[in-house]
Amino acid sequence: MLMLSGMLVLAALLLGLLLDSCFGEVRRWHPLVGFGSLAQRLEQRWNRPAAGRWRGACAWALLVLPPVLALQAALWALARYSVFLAVLAHALLLYFCLGLRSLKEHNLPIQAALEQDDLATARRLTSYIVSRDTGHADAASLAKASVESLLENGADAVFASVFWFLLLGGAGAVLHRLTNTLDAMWGYRSERWLRFGCVAARSDDVLNWVPARLTALSYAVLGDTKLALQCWRRQAPAWDSPNAGPVMAAGAGALGVQLGGRARYDGIDEIRPPLGQGRAALAADITRAWQLVRAVLYLWCGALSLLALGRVLFTVGINYA
Repeated sequence: MLMLSGMLVLAALLLGLLLDSCFGEVRRWHPLVGFGSLAQRLEQRWNRPAAGRWRGACAWALLVLPPVLALQAALWALARYSVFLAVLAHALLLYFCLGLRSLKEHNLPIQAALEQDDLATARRLTSYIVSRDTGHADAASLAKASVESLLENGADAVFASVFWFLLLGGAGAVLHRLTNTLDAMWGYRSERWLRFGCVAARSDDVLNWVPARLTALSYAVLGDTKLALQCWRRQAPAWDSPNAGPVMAAGAGALGVQLGGRARYDGIDEIRPPLGQGRAALAADITRAWQLVRAVLYLWCGALSLLALGRVLFTVGINYA
């Protein structure tokens, strides 16, 4: 992170994670809510069938680049004034971009409902986190949907933000989160979105390419490593998304469960490529998937702590030499 030493970067990271753990997602006046409203209004004005991709590219640049560049300049200036305030500012920006506690709060209640045979509640809760139809889904389909969501969003909502935070600080985390938000709003392969949302979708693919593969590798290290790597290699290429495929294939293999397959969208059953290998996902696997995501976060923090400590010891050794 520019302008901050390794230990201060680690301090900002841990403080951001602590804020997310204690407070979770901001319930009122979340900055992303205002950003989403602005993006929706801009799309309604600019998205025309004959406009082509250039309007979508201009809309992406107008919405993403000014706030990111302004934040980066402000953080640079703040670091020159007060390192403490700079660390706090970076941590707050990371907190606004993270969704770790939100993953737990949205998915573990699905498991509780399934274990109580309350399908109506489980269907309603699952509909909040996935785009597929859940109105008539059975327990196995709901468990599968939740596990898939946890694995994929572990990369999107947690590790990609952490990755860009470590590279560019709070402004990097914001860059990823704004791009990911626009992809979620505009990145569909429908007549309305195919051209206008192309740049938003491709930008998100680019920003997530490295973090997704680091996440997939981390899933493999902390689970059934051999099976996870096999599933990643064999199954990920069959998925349309260049980043979701590796993440979910490796995660399913790490857990030793089978995901993918049949899912209903807009009343039509789609047969998606398989993910993982073994038995079908159960309600209890929702907690296992959450624990895997959390363990990866511990792994990353532990590795970063060792790197920061090693850098300090190396610097001290150089100074004493």
